[in-house]
Amino acid sequence: MTTTGSLRRGYHHGDLRQAVLAAALDVIATDGPGALSLRDLARRAGVSHAAPAHHFKDRTGLLTAIAAQGYELLAAALADAPDLRERGVRYVRFAVAHPAHFQVMFQPDLYRDRADDAELLAAKERAAAELRAGVAALPAARDAGIAAWSLAHGFATLLLTHNLDDPLGGREPGEAFRALSGLLGSGQLPLSEGE
Repeated sequence: MTTTGSLRRGYHHGDLRQAVLAAALDVIATDGPGALSLRDLARRAGVSHAAPAHHFKDRTGLLTAIAAQGYELLAAALADAPDLRERGVRYVRFAVAHPAHFQVMFQPDLYRDRADDAELLAAKERAAAELRAGVAALPAARDAGIAAWSLAHGFATLLLTHNLDDPLGGREPGEAFRALSGLLGSGQLPLSEGE
């Protein structure tokens, strides 16, 4: 967790933008994106209430920067994964390591998701390319991609909302996801009643 003291040090070193991003991620992880306020972040950083607006313009701009950063981190996490299952494991581990980014990235009503933010669009495309790379060689790649993403994203969302605390029984989330996806792939978990 970032503290006010570290924010002040970051600002005095000329990195107010990163200090505000770090504080925003702390707030989102603890209280959700609805609790985010540029005025509060400025107070935490020990700067004028207008200082964060210099970097982000407004709350939407800050959330757009968080989403772009999250998509970059996701693309890096998925890069060079050896197979589709490992991409899913990395997706789940990304969500666990970056829960605030994850919350914002998949709520486009929170940020600018139009052609007016080139950084966000480029980051989203890099992440999407990494996701597509995992299914490119599969038959019906588009449907396989939707299924794989749904499985990993659903698992990650249930995990972050603590709906899997008891069922996982303390197992490491990535390993639990690997086992679950293995059951589906092996046919041990029938997908219809007739199987």
